[in-house]
Amino acid sequence: MVKRIIIMGSTGSIGCQALDIIRDNPDKFKAVALTCNSRVDDIVGQIREFAPEAVCVGREEDARRLQQLFPEVTIYFGSEGLVELAKLDADMVLNSLMGISGLEPTYAAIKTGKDIALANKETLVTGGALITELCKEKGVKLLPVDSEHSAIFQCLQGNMNQKIKRILLTCSGGPFRHASLEDLESVTVEQALNHPKWNMGSKITIDSATMMNKGLEVIEAKWLFDVEPEQIHVHIHPQSIVHSMVEFEDTSVIAQLGLPDMRIPISYAFNYPDRLPYKGDSLDFFTTGADLHFEKPRTEVFRSIDLAYEALREGGSVPVVLNGANEELVALFLAGKIKFLDIQRTVEKVMDVHTPSVPKTVEEIIAIDAYSRAKAREIVGR
Repeated sequence: MVKRIIIMGSTGSIGCQALDIIRDNPDKFKAVALTCNSRVDDIVGQIREFAPEAVCVGREEDARRLQQLFPEVTIYFGSEGLVELAKLDADMVLNSLMGISGLEPTYAAIKTGKDIALANKETLVTGGALITELCKEKGVKLLPVDSEHSAIFQCLQGNMNQKIKRILLTCSGGPFRHASLEDLESVTVEQALNHPKWNMGSKITIDSATMMNKGLEVIEAKWLFDVEPEQIHVHIHPQSIVHSMVEFEDTSVIAQLGLPDMRIPISYAFNYPDRLPYKGDSLDFFTTGADLHFEKPRTEVFRSIDLAYEALREGGSVPVVLNGANEELVALFLAGKIKFLDIQRTVEKVMDVHTPSVPKTVEEIIAIDAYSRAKAREIVGR
């Protein structure tokens, strides 16, 4: 049977690679719906190739244009459109949206019983308790697509009943892993967007440079694998060959290795529990894999990691505030309105003035997110 898949964020890096997999496996997968925010010209080509039943774009005027071009396709727009799209007839939703915009459609998709291939970490950072509880209630699979979390998930196959001692969460370290605080004071947008390993969207690239991305992944790992913060250990691994590891209670460590290629975790989520044949290059341990090393993160420079652990330990609304303030500050940095180090400094200030609460609905989470963004702008404005 062909698996019907909704691709949210189909014009981004993850979405395009997911469509590569669907293109190569038409007997297994069908892209029944696609979404983009502003890359309308890109999605026009995708509609022509993949013939989806529905599409969602960011703006109403773009939706009208697409409806004229493709009268046979149902066209939605805006955040409400994403939620409606998530309810369509499908087996799985790949969520590769940016930021907290992925929370509401993911929640809606789970309510209708769809499995989730998750490449949007902010969904679990902000709504971890709500999302995981709803998945259990609906019997829905939550399959990680981030390379690190997919690696952990793969290490756990056949070991699901074994007690985890530690999760060893790897990261490349970004473009500034050897920089001092003094060096980071003068970092430009162009320098921060120059990632040494990955070609990603601008927001996640800045998060990698500040190492907030790894902090968010620590929070995501807690919800995906039901572990305590103290069991998650960040390891900088510049080669990006070991994608993450799991240590069990007998101190045995199982790792997932491979050349950096997001098609592997995407295809594993799409076809779980089976793997798909792939024509990509194999890892040569005599060349690429010959020099693998690991470093401790320098949290005295990259405060974002410690801030994420602090938010995770406090729980409730605090991770929402961390994420919302960070999203707003990254946007301000990309616009040239604040300095690079203002991101982590202001996130910490927003967290310090926040009174924690326990949001019980998606709507409450969205309201806390809006508060944290406004507070970040207020502090920057001073």
